[in-house]
Amino acid sequence: MSRRVLPYRVPPEDVVSAEGWRRVVEDGELPLSDALPDWDYGMDLHVVRVVRVDLDRARAGSGLPADAPLMLSTVWTATGSRLSGPARQVRLTDSGVVSVPIDVRLRGEDLGGVVRLDTALLLADHLDFARPAAPRRAGSVLWSDRASVRLQGDAPQYPMAVIDFARTSFPEGAAWHLQISGGLESATMGSLLLLVNERNAVTTTAFRNAGRPRPVDRVVLSAVYADVARVMIEHGLNSDDFADEADFPEGSLGSTLLGLFDRLFPGQSITDVRLRRLQAPALFASDLQAAVRIFEVA
Repeated sequence: MSRRVLPYRVPPEDVVSAEGWRRVVEDGELPLSDALPDWDYGMDLHVVRVVRVDLDRARAGSGLPADAPLMLSTVWTATGSRLSGPARQVRLTDSGVVSVPIDVRLRGEDLGGVVRLDTALLLADHLDFARPAAPRRAGSVLWSDRASVRLQGDAPQYPMAVIDFARTSFPEGAAWHLQISGGLESATMGSLLLLVNERNAVTTTAFRNAGRPRPVDRVVLSAVYADVARVMIEHGLNSDDFADEADFPEGSLGSTLLGLFDRLFPGQSITDVRLRRLQAPALFASDLQAAVRIFEVA
């Protein structure tokens, strides 16, 4: 991560030694990868790392007093839900080299899109007296790094709930239903909800095993993702506001639909695909089936 030019002194980057993030799973820990294609909203994200800080060098390199209080802070942000918050904050008042374990557990229902984990070494308190060019404001950043993990791969992701379709207006024999509400400017997280029929054991089991799916679970999930992609694309195509030149806010339903369209129909215009759907619906259905690579079990 490139360093910003700051209006105050900062120490050399090697005053902090940060391990890579590791994902905690049922069987232990794994290096956190750039993408988690099998993630769903029912899965929490549990990650850990250890950060070592040479406090004496950090203070000296910044022109700070030897007893200046520092803080190691980790903040998370999820682009899909547009939520963020502090994950870990540790006040550092010792001297020498300290090792700080960071343990972060994020609820799956709060996530989506890309999750960013920003860790920073900060000046903890405001300093009334400081050397020229030394940081003095509380929160001044002395060092930082960022890790990102994409929770939405080629398959669309969405909040979901398992319910009994017999108690709803949905067909009792249906396995799932994607509910879309709100306009294209609405937030994606509030506009999409995948409902899974609890009476369909095959589908509910597939989602329960989504973190470590069996071959049969992968087939079921592929069918669900393909159908959801179809419903989402058709929802966009049914709106006149869904166009190539449209500019929707980040995290909105329109932005999500445009991103999905670009992945499934790269290099094609929305106008052309909309016409093909109207004039040759069977061909459009086959094109979409090929685009989502249905049943290509990894």
